[in-house]
Amino acid sequence: MTGETDITRTVLRLTGADRDHFLQGLVSNDTARLADGAVYAALLTPQGKYLADFFLVPDGEGILLDAATSLAPGLVQRLNMYKLRADVQITATDLAVTRGLGDMPEGAFADPRHPDLGWRAYGATGAEPSIDWDAIRVAHCIPETGIELTPDSYILEAGFDALHGVDFRKGCYVGQEVTARMKHKTELKKGLTTVSITGSAAPGTPITANGKPAGTLFTQSDGRAIAYLRFDRATGPMQAGDATVTWTH
Repeated sequence: MTGETDITRTVLRLTGADRDHFLQGLVSNDTARLADGAVYAALLTPQGKYLADFFLVPDGEGILLDAATSLAPGLVQRLNMYKLRADVQITATDLAVTRGLGDMPEGAFADPRHPDLGWRAYGATGAEPSIDWDAIRVAHCIPETGIELTPDSYILEAGFDALHGVDFRKGCYVGQEVTARMKHKTELKKGLTTVSITGSAAPGTPITANGKPAGTLFTQSDGRAIAYLRFDRATGPMQAGDATVTWTH
């Protein structure tokens, strides 16, 4: 099918001899994977918390960075802060982002997070949005910038391991120590998961279990939702406003 334009995205281009080395020392994934296609990654604070998530895409002598428009100005500022004397240029582009399902057109890239998210392409505009991306996200517990992914997020609690958004064998990057410690030395006690929901409530509605805080409700679709839960309290029916939420695992 024809791709549809995603007007919520901004595409930056990184050029210069140090671009790969520069990104490798900053982002959660291994830039060597660009040889195989698009790479999903995040930039973190030194304390391991989420700043931005984005796609890195090979582009000849450069790398495209596909990020939410709401994050782009802060992301450029942060990248320039880290650039120092590195031979890296960061420029804005007017490339449109198109997304689609089905046969992937020439020059497009498979979405690296999950096969059901189809493909992404850069350049020409596409059709008006018609695909229910939220339904796909909820089905596979895929977080979205500014909804499930916030400045309080840790990427492992947000499922980046399953979304191929973090590499544990690469060298150091900003926030790597905290992320590695969460992976190897602790069992996650909180995180994003898919729940069943009866009724509806606004994204951001607190979830309670037996009157105690148990998490937060986010995107909903067809009787299911993405929620951030405290797993030890997520037993039996829970409440989110007027809705009833149940976690099965």
